[in-house]
Amino acid sequence: MPRFDDADFAVEPAPQDPRASDAQPARSHDHPAAQAIPSEHGNTVEIPATRSSISGTSALMHHLSMSPSMKDRRGSRNSFGTSLPIPRSPRVSRLSSAGKPRLGARDVLASQVQDMSKEKVAAVKNMAFAFDIDGVLAHGNEPIEEAKTALTILNGDNELGIKFPYILLTNGGGKTEEARCAQLTEVLEHPISTDQFIQSHTPMQALAEYYDTVLVCGGEGFKVREVAEAYGFKNVVHPKDILAWDPTISPCRHFTEEERAEAKPRDFSKVNFDAILVFAESRDASTDFQIIIDLLLAKNGQLLTRDDDPAANHIPIYFSQGDLLCPTEHKGPPRLNLGAFRISIEAQYKALTGADLERVVYGKPERATYVCADEVIRSWMEEIHNERSLPEHIYMVGDNPQSDIIGGNLYGWNTCLVRTGVFQGKEGTNDRDNPANFGVFDNVLGAVKAAIRKELGEDFKLKWNPKINPVTHGESSSAIE
Repeated sequence: MPRFDDADFAVEPAPQDPRASDAQPARSHDHPAAQAIPSEHGNTVEIPATRSSISGTSALMHHLSMSPSMKDRRGSRNSFGTSLPIPRSPRVSRLSSAGKPRLGARDVLASQVQDMSKEKVAAVKNMAFAFDIDGVLAHGNEPIEEAKTALTILNGDNELGIKFPYILLTNGGGKTEEARCAQLTEVLEHPISTDQFIQSHTPMQALAEYYDTVLVCGGEGFKVREVAEAYGFKNVVHPKDILAWDPTISPCRHFTEEERAEAKPRDFSKVNFDAILVFAESRDASTDFQIIIDLLLAKNGQLLTRDDDPAANHIPIYFSQGDLLCPTEHKGPPRLNLGAFRISIEAQYKALTGADLERVVYGKPERATYVCADEVIRSWMEEIHNERSLPEHIYMVGDNPQSDIIGGNLYGWNTCLVRTGVFQGKEGTNDRDNPANFGVFDNVLGAVKAAIRKELGEDFKLKWNPKINPVTHGESSSAIE
């Protein structure tokens, strides 16, 4: 089929990129072939990558390894130890005080109990949890029952009637934070606020300060377009937009009439792309592969062109996370995830150019994600306890040693590994390469109970007693053991 011009779709032509053909972004002096990373300015701050500097492609491909490893510190997930821009300012709370429920009798009684147990209350406020989701709290849309019990305790069903600070820190993505939190609220049967939630691409909103025209890939339907636009990107292009303009660009395409109706085609031969953002695993890998490789080999990010030296000049590409495996509703082993897609892109690029692909990976275990998490924990502490502080004792509960555990260990958190997801080690064993420093548990409830008892003592009761008398310190007879 022939390609179409903007006039065929009754839209205005996209503005030409003012960059001259020989004007390239500044590059690292130490690594002249390294991908350019924007400098710090505006409302963002740059965080150094977690580990040192080599491409992970060859190790993952030739040795069938799931590095990086705490044991031998094999290469970074990021090329040449680059920095990752993240939002500088705390997010404005999306909760409305007008929408909060009035204090009931239980809340008043709990407040009285807390006033008389100041040391325990201080201990609660000096600890927090960061939960992975898939494999820890749920498998897809199927909740892990012990997770619901754990959240019940943390949301106030304990001897103080107090809320323990916790956030959800996931390498999942592909939807807006609002949509994902609404889904989790239904699955877990507990309210999950966007103010206590970070998904893999949440910190990538900082990139909107640097790039105007971006290709955004992954996820279901066109939801990643909605995500990118909510983050402030000015000109968001979905691979299906390009497919609607030129169906021949992907010989093995998957393109439905419903997708055609939602696509926004125009003459993309006149568009200069600034960056590629891969927010989630692909639902049409064949098309995404073709278009991503086209742009990585293009001159100044312009489709239908080829740069004389693409290894030195390609536009930046960002992946929201690097997990190779992810637990799902599938009853067998964990399924391949976005990391597998990234490795495929790297292999294709190297086969075509002979060079390693310079790319940036967000998500766990990169330090930028944990810096963001600190800010979200502070904000959530202010929301639930009116104290903008960062607890001293933070417990990361995860199922993936290569992301949850290595990241938490490197950032100085207490790490808890559970057997309900990627990690399937036998009882009494820890991960060999990335051991959890606090322990291994059958499920998230075991990790939560162990952490609470370490910080508040073995006698702390994990059940609220509706008959408690704050004067006589009445005790519950139905505490969870």
